[in-house]
This record gives sequence, structure tokens and C-alpha cells, in this order.
Amino acid sequence: MMRALYSGVAGLRTHQTKMDVIGNNIANVNTVAFKSSSTTFSELMYQTTSNASGATVTKGGVNAKQIGLGVTMGSTSVNITTPGSTQTTGDGWDLRITGNSFFIVNNGSVNLFTKAGAFYVDGAGNLATKAEGYNVMGWQVDPTTGDIRKDTVSKLAIMTEENMTSPPEATTEAVCDGVLDANNTQVNSDEGYIMSLNFFDALGYGYTAKFAVKTVDADAKTYTVSLTDILDSNNRSIYLDENGAPLANNVFEDTTLQFNAGEPNAGKFTYIGEPGQESVSLNMSALGDKFRDINIDFSQSKNYDNSGNCTLSMDKGASDKITGTGRRLGDLIGLQVQEDGKIYGSYDNGNRELLGQIAVTEFANPSGLEKVGENCYQTTLNSGEFDGIGQDITADGGKMSSGVLEMSNVDLANEFTEMITTQRGFQANSRIITTSDSLLEELVNLKR
Repeated sequence: MMRALYSGVAGLRTHQTKMDVIGNNIANVNTVAFKSSSTTFSELMYQTTSNASGATVTKGGVNAKQIGLGVTMGSTSVNITTPGSTQTTGDGWDLRITGNSFFIVNNGSVNLFTKAGAFYVDGAGNLATKAEGYNVMGWQVDPTTGDIRKDTVSKLAIMTEENMTSPPEATTEAVCDGVLDANNTQVNSDEGYIMSLNFFDALGYGYTAKFAVKTVDADAKTYTVSLTDILDSNNRSIYLDENGAPLANNVFEDTTLQFNAGEPNAGKFTYIGEPGQESVSLNMSALGDKFRDINIDFSQSKNYDNSGNCTLSMDKGASDKITGTGRRLGDLIGLQVQEDGKIYGSYDNGNRELLGQIAVTEFANPSGLEKVGENCYQTTLNSGEFDGIGQDITADGGKMSSGVLEMSNVDLANEFTEMITTQRGFQANSRIITTSDSLLEELVNLKR
């Protein structure tokens, strides 16, 4: 009878614990990236009143006589691999992770792991969690190569003083494109058809180079391109002295444009200067150390009948080139996180620079991680260790989505069903205690 009482007490205790777990799940139904937990029960122990005996020649075997002493909590497990639904926030720093990876954050002393990607850039320019201010960990950019250096993770300082501006870049590539019409009056004049090339020096100052295109022999489809002047932003010449003579020699030698008159490729570039040559150099370094030589590509030029119109023009860099166009000093105007976790800064000079990459990590047994609150987990002996480096999220086919968050994976229908069965289990165990008490009461009343 006393055993029944204690079994009932054990049943009440375990069902109360299960109700605590259910309550916590329901309370966190709207918590970002919360992972629900579930419980299992196991038998507590048994009292053996008679051991089992084996069969003999004259007598059969007898099973052991055991009486159970109640129930205990077998385990609590976290449903960590089931993703929650997606919530759109529109905040570019809200990130959702797909796959089995975890973000790596640091609370100032140890690395923790989370699925909650609600981040922001704090006052020090570091990427951090919104609620707790934990630093988001990742990889830095190698200053020598400009690529990500995948070594030990460290905090991502995104908006540092260094990253707030993009250094200027000297122009090194240019292209001459468009149609040159042999009947154009400017091409056949003494001054020629004027083309302008806007470019930058290594300090980000802008200049304009003027070129004149003149006809040499219209029938032979040959033309010359000559440098006439180079002006700074104040429209002052840095190429000609006060007498109109060049300040430096060999900045740009007159170049011959030759076009094909017959088939195939009629009207298209054949060669410039020497056969097979497609580009010439504007030797700007002759005018000072802050300048860089500019390679001018003429292969896009064409010679067609265009009703007397000439559309030949120069621009910094071909349409398929990213580098070499030159830029002034730029201010940071935007940040973007790609699906692989790389963070890029956009600048008002048109530049786009890699600032870092958010690293992630996986565990052999993610359910073995220990919840430490604030949407974070820490490693245990049964989860597997963090190697300190992490991995690229795309390594296992995952990705990061910007502007969305992962919500809780709590299934309310399941939780309420579990609540009903838990309530009935608690009620049944309470009946064990009241019934045992009634039996004890009858036993006491025997003496009356």
C-alpha cells in the first residue's frame, strides 16, 4: 500500500515535469528560432519479493515476483533538426539559416551557437545579436589578396573607420566604341572629330583627355587618333604648357585606325598601328607618379555608313570589366549579406568591397547541445566539439536568406494534445494516492 502511495507521488512528479516542458514550449511559440522539447518516461525501479527459479526434474520453473515503485523522467530531447516557419521582416540584417548549421556568437568569454539570426550593427561597428549584444563570429578579409581568410573565427567589425570609405583607384583601362562614318564633316575637318576620356589618378582626382580623329584616306579606311590635351577638374591643362607645347614626350603617339573594306568582317577593326595590335597605351605616368598608364582598347570601333553621324566615344573600361575603370574616394552607402554569408559594402563611387564572411558550424549530434537560454546553445560531451574555425554555409548545401527570420517550430496542436494526456495522467496518479489513503483509513478503522 505504501508502495502505491510513492508510485502515485512519482507519477505526479513526472507528469508535472512534462507539463513544465509543454508550458515552456507553448510560452515560446513566437520566440525566434526556438526549438521545442519533448519528454519520455521510464520505469523507476522494482522491488523483487521472490527471485526466479529454474525448472527441475520434479518441478517447473518459477518467474520472479517484482513490484514496481513508480516512474521517472527518462529523457528530454530537443527537436532541433525541424525548421520553423519563415517570417519576413524586411530588415537586411535578419538572417535565416537553412540546413543543419548554427551561427557562432560570442558572449565575451565563450563561443555559443544559435539558429536565431536577428542581428544588427552596434555602436562600435560590430555585427551583434539584437537582444543580447553577443558578437557574431566569422572570417576576415586577407588584406594582401582581398579574399576571405578562413582561420579561427573572430568578431565581424563591419562598420569600422577603415570600411567607411573606399580608397580611390587610378584608371588603367579604357575602350573606344561606336561608329566612325567616313562622311562625317568633323572627321574630315582640320580639327577632327573630338573624343573625350574621363579618368582618375591614384588619388581620386578627375581629368579629361581630349583626342582628335581625322581622316587619312577614306578609300583605304585609315584614320589617325591624336591626343590634343589633358584637362584637370578646373579645366586647366596638365599636358600643354602656356605656349601649347606638350609637357612630356611619348604620352600618346598618333595612332592609325585601320578598318576592313572587304568581306568577311567588313567595316570592323583590322589593326591599329602594327598588324595584330588592338590597343595602345596612354602613358600618363610620364606626367607624374600619381598617374597610371591607361590601356585603350580600339577593337570595338567600327567604320560604317551612318548617315554622316559619328558615334565614336571613349569610356573607362569595357562593359564586361569590373577593375581598371578608376574611382574617386567613396563613402559607404549600403551593406549586403549574400547567401554564402559574405558581407559586401557598397560605396557611392560605384565600388563594391568584401568586408567579411559569417561563419557557421555543424555538430555530429546537434540534439546533444545544451540550451543556455537567450536562444543559444553550448557544446556538451555528447554533441561534438567546435573546432574554432567553422565552415562555409554552402559546404552542405545550405544558405542564408536576408530579410527573414526562422520562427519557433512549436506545433500547438501537438502541444495541446500532449497537455490533455498529461493532465489525465496527473489526474489518474492523484487517484492512486486518494485510493491508497482510503485503504489506509479502512485499515486504521479496523481497530475501532
